[in-house]
Amino acid sequence: MAGVHPSAVVEDGARIDPTATVGPFCVIGAGVEIGPEVELKSHVVISGQTTIGAGTTIFSFAVIGEVPQDLKFKGEDSRLIIGERNRIREHVTMNGGTEGGGGVTKIGDDGLFMAGCHIAHDAMIGDRVIVVNSAAIAGHCVLEDDVIVGGLSGVHQFVRIGRGAIIGAVTMVTNDVIPYGLVQAPRGELDGLNLVGLKRRGVARSDITALRAAFQMLAQGDGTFHSRAERLGAETDSDYVREIVDFVMGESDRHFLTPR
Repeated sequence: MAGVHPSAVVEDGARIDPTATVGPFCVIGAGVEIGPEVELKSHVVISGQTTIGAGTTIFSFAVIGEVPQDLKFKGEDSRLIIGERNRIREHVTMNGGTEGGGGVTKIGDDGLFMAGCHIAHDAMIGDRVIVVNSAAIAGHCVLEDDVIVGGLSGVHQFVRIGRGAIIGAVTMVTNDVIPYGLVQAPRGELDGLNLVGLKRRGVARSDITALRAAFQMLAQGDGTFHSRAERLGAETDSDYVREIVDFVMGESDRHFLTPR
């Protein structure tokens, strides 16, 4: 097979695009589909019902699509869908889904998953997400677009992290994080906004000002966090602030990290 090293093991049924490259000593399971221009370095293991999108590169010793680390998993249909142009570094693990979470783990496009990080069953990962070395994303988590999770951090199961939020290194996140939030400290605390990320993306000064005012209201306004967000939604004309309000008002299995 063109592009497949002679030492690689490819099970019958695997579908590999002719433009893909499979390096030495890789193991590709029967249910795997590898898209155009995908590159697998040496010693990559891909199993299960796993789809790898075009232009993705997977580095040595990554294990992709193995069964979930969930004692409730009983061998039911389990899928992993990885989007396009992702960079998945050495020793990364990504598991398929479980019946309790819809059966699918999904990774968006243009992500960077650094060495040794873990994406657990039924997680939903957006586009342009960065998960730094040895960070762990637990089952059923949702990471929206442009999220950054710092090294050696952990995200508790069922937690949602809103678009553009950043999690500092060595942080445990146990509750939902609003879009554009900045979380740090060992037991993650919402400590402000990801202003650097907003500026890098070219967000208008007026929107950043509106976000800062909204954060202040969420931190110090009257009533519960939920009621403050509800009032904020009635008053704002900023799409960015509205995104935070919609996130807070949305369905969740966790509480929120609130401003300190």
